[in-house]
Amino acid sequence: VPMLSHTHGQPATPTTVGKEMANVVARLRPQIAALEREEVLGKIAGATGSYQAHLSAAPAADWPAFAKGFVESLGLVHNPYTTQIEPHDFIASLFDTVARFNTILIDLARDMWGYISLGYFKQRVVAGEVGSSTMPHKVNPIDYENAEGNLGLANAILAHLGSTMPRPRLRLSTSRTLHSARSSTTRRKVAHLARPARPDRLDRPAQPRRRARPLLHRIRGAA
Repeated sequence: VPMLSHTHGQPATPTTVGKEMANVVARLRPQIAALEREEVLGKIAGATGSYQAHLSAAPAADWPAFAKGFVESLGLVHNPYTTQIEPHDFIASLFDTVARFNTILIDLARDMWGYISLGYFKQRVVAGEVGSSTMPHKVNPIDYENAEGNLGLANAILAHLGSTMPRPRLRLSTSRTLHSARSSTTRRKVAHLARPARPDRLDRPAQPRRRARPLLHRIRGAA
C-alpha cells in the first residue's frame, strides 16, 4: 500500500506501509536476539559469598564445585564472585534491553497515531465502544495513546532498576527494589493489550487527506 513519508513533519518521498512496518521489525529483532543471549546468573555461596556456614557444616566438602554444579543444574550460569547477593549486572543489562524494545514500540505507537491523524488510516467503529466521550462522529486513537503511556511508565521503572540494581549499598539486599519490576511488567502487559499496531482496527480510507493526495496519485500511476 503506497503512502507518503514525512521528515521534520513535512511531506517527503513515497514509501509503502509494508516498508515502514519492516523497519520496525528490523529494529525489534536485535533486541529479541540480545534477550535470548542474556545469561541468567545464580549463586549459593552463603550470606556474604564466602561459604563460611557451608565450611562450618561440612569442612571436607568442595563447596565451590558443589555450588557450581547445583546452580547449573537449575539452568543458570554460576557466578563464583558474589557478596550477600548476586551483583545483578545481568538484570540491569536485561532491563536495558527490554527498555530499548519498549522504546521502539513507543516510536511505532506514535507513528501510527500520526498516520491516523494524517488520514492514512481510518479507525473502525466498534459496536459497543465509545469513540469519543463528547463527539460521537469520531474515534480517538486511544489504543496508541495507552500503549505509548504505559510503555513510557514501564521504561521509567526499568531505568530506575537498571541504575540501582548493580549498586547495593554495603551489600544491602535489593529484593525490595526488584519487586518493582512487577509494576514494569504490568505496564508492558497493559500496553501489549492496547497493541501499538492493530491492523484489525484500521481501514485504508478511500480518499487520503488533501495534501497527500496528489503525490499518492502519482505513486499509483507509476505502479
